[in-house]
Amino acid sequence: MSDLPEKSLFRVVGTRPIRPDGVDKVTGKAAFGADIHLPGMVIGKILRSPHPHARIVSIDTRKARALPGVKALVTADDFPDLPDVDFEAGEGAATLRDIAHNVMARGKVLYDGHAVAAVAAISPWICDEALALIEVKYEVLPHVIEVEAAMAADAPILNENQVTQGLGAKPDTPSNIAKRTVLNRGDLEAGFAEADMIVEGRYRTQPVHQGYIEPHACAASMSADGQGEVWSSSQGQFVIRALCAKLMGAEMADIKVTPAEIGGGFGGKTTVYLEPVALALSKQCGAPVKMTMTRDEVFRATGPTSGGVIEVKLGAKKDGTLVAAQVELKYQAGAFPGSPVGAACMTALACYDIPNFLITGWDVITNTPKVAAYRAPGAPAAAFGVESAMDELAERLGIDPIVLREKNGVRDGVKASYGPTFKDIGFQETLAAAKAHPHYSAPLAPGVGRGVAAGFWFNIGGESTAAVHITEDGSAVVVSGNPDIGGSRASMAMMAAEVLGLAVEKVRPIVGDTASIGYSMLTGGSRTTFATGMAVTQAAEKVVAELKVRAARTWDVAEDNVAWRDGEAICLDPAKDNKPLSLAALAGHTGKTGGPISAEVSLNAQGAGPGFGVHICDVEVDGETGNVTVLRYTAVQDVGRAIHPAYVEGQLQGGAVQGIGWALNEEYVFGDDGRMQNSGFLDYRMPVASDLPMIDTVLVEVPNPRHPFGAKGVGEVPIVPPLAAVANAVRAATGIRMMELPISPPKMRAALDAVAQAAE
Repeated sequence: MSDLPEKSLFRVVGTRPIRPDGVDKVTGKAAFGADIHLPGMVIGKILRSPHPHARIVSIDTRKARALPGVKALVTADDFPDLPDVDFEAGEGAATLRDIAHNVMARGKVLYDGHAVAAVAAISPWICDEALALIEVKYEVLPHVIEVEAAMAADAPILNENQVTQGLGAKPDTPSNIAKRTVLNRGDLEAGFAEADMIVEGRYRTQPVHQGYIEPHACAASMSADGQGEVWSSSQGQFVIRALCAKLMGAEMADIKVTPAEIGGGFGGKTTVYLEPVALALSKQCGAPVKMTMTRDEVFRATGPTSGGVIEVKLGAKKDGTLVAAQVELKYQAGAFPGSPVGAACMTALACYDIPNFLITGWDVITNTPKVAAYRAPGAPAAAFGVESAMDELAERLGIDPIVLREKNGVRDGVKASYGPTFKDIGFQETLAAAKAHPHYSAPLAPGVGRGVAAGFWFNIGGESTAAVHITEDGSAVVVSGNPDIGGSRASMAMMAAEVLGLAVEKVRPIVGDTASIGYSMLTGGSRTTFATGMAVTQAAEKVVAELKVRAARTWDVAEDNVAWRDGEAICLDPAKDNKPLSLAALAGHTGKTGGPISAEVSLNAQGAGPGFGVHICDVEVDGETGNVTVLRYTAVQDVGRAIHPAYVEGQLQGGAVQGIGWALNEEYVFGDDGRMQNSGFLDYRMPVASDLPMIDTVLVEVPNPRHPFGAKGVGEVPIVPPLAAVANAVRAATGIRMMELPISPPKMRAALDAVAQAAE
């Protein structure tokens, strides 16, 4: 199938070395955004709207500016007006205008927590006092939170200049519906006419936050000559640079961004909230400014992922063959357009080969925080609807749920619902592994239910730069442009070590700042090990080629008479009796053979292999409280080839945990006043270790031949199946199909009570 080496031939790839950054992180030495300290630094804080929708009548900052200790104060007037043009450097589309208006409100506030002004002072207490002295007059406007209410003809309009795109003719009236997306194939009406069994369902999810433990934090310094520096916890220092430059009206070359360590992101740290504000404050006062969000601010002012409504209709023959499907997805975008409904449309039916389908997506703005990417953006909610419907179909047809998925599951040569033809995919292999797993056949205790669900994510490639430098003692330094959010330092070092023939401990991986390494897309889309790993591998191969040249010069032989094996140059000339030259020996004499040895590669990686997963979940439901307990959980996934298996297992486990939290407890709760009521971890209930069993993982390896070691992205697929897997298990345990997430104890208890009352 490919020219990839057999896995058994690798010396480093596929092993489990200690992570290079592990000691610093467990000892507290690693520097995160809030750990940055600069000489003369002052503190910045933001004043936020208490209203979900209001017109800003006036802002009086005179008292705050006069307060002793206040060094700077900015509002939207301190930032340039930006055009309404697309900006796609992050995950998810947005316009420069919308990004700027989200960073600092202009004219109107559009959600509870929207930034209105910011101050910098010599202490956080003076900042708080100054914020309280800023007088903002608001004209409070009607607000709308729920997606279908926002779509209604009589809904309060957030943006009078917005009309719905994707309808054909341009509408004449403004709307909260930003865009319609349609994917279709075949003859839907004929497909459903052919069906022997049709199932329909209407499913609902609420907004949920990425839940990273580290809040947003940055430090920024703007010098008198217009040169700016930013230290920031983010998923992409180049995106931060680009957005800061645009929002400040500066040249990108005048902004340097140094990536701090990142305490979780999951897609939520792919845009800016604080960085341009810190730069503007620093520009005004001439001192470095540090800003750190509180947890309340993180919830109220940074992107959750969309809540929405998912309507699914599936038609099948008696033998389980799917013949038609209709899916409608209505997603909240928050205050500005750009929900992940497009990706949801593309992933909703991607696991299945269906001849006739129609998928419609609606991107809808609401008076809630602008959504941000969250691990497989859009796909989990779509899969919740489709995989729940698949479970209903299996039950009504009397077919094993995995067998039903095997019968209809995509395989090589099938045209995906979103367009391309699949190749080198492993969905059928994951289904077979799940069916064969002891978990699937284990007997169930009374009252325990078992559910299964499948999931898909594209994985992407994109632009990456990496450099490999050989040191004088024969060790190596690898510099890449992607923040490490899932173990990429280790995987980069491992791939370089494999090519160079070094022990991985002799390779030092570094994440470079924007002035030290060429452009790289952000760390997201499950792209880093694939794309940046490809750049690292090619740079290491260039270094090996140069090492062979240096050995040839040393031996005075032709270059094609030198081979590189296990970290040594081997002389192939039978007329020469030369002993192998180690990398250390060659590195120690570079001044005599041509100078320092290094290589940098920039590329636009193509051919990322899509990922598929199948999850199995056992739950027990407490009839007294409605609490759902996950008793056993297994995640099976095609991972291409696991570069560092322990990290891959951790990705599967982490994604499953987040999906379980989404299924059972997590949600934004808004009051009638449009304000979030649970903006803290005490009330926003995320699962902790004691809530869950050990999550078993099965790594199915169907190599991607377009990567030198067969890698596929693994980080996003595992959050896609859990929502439906848990809901399907609850159905099996109780006989109740829960159509809305989260399946929290009050909702579950209400559903149990309704069934009991109906039986009386």
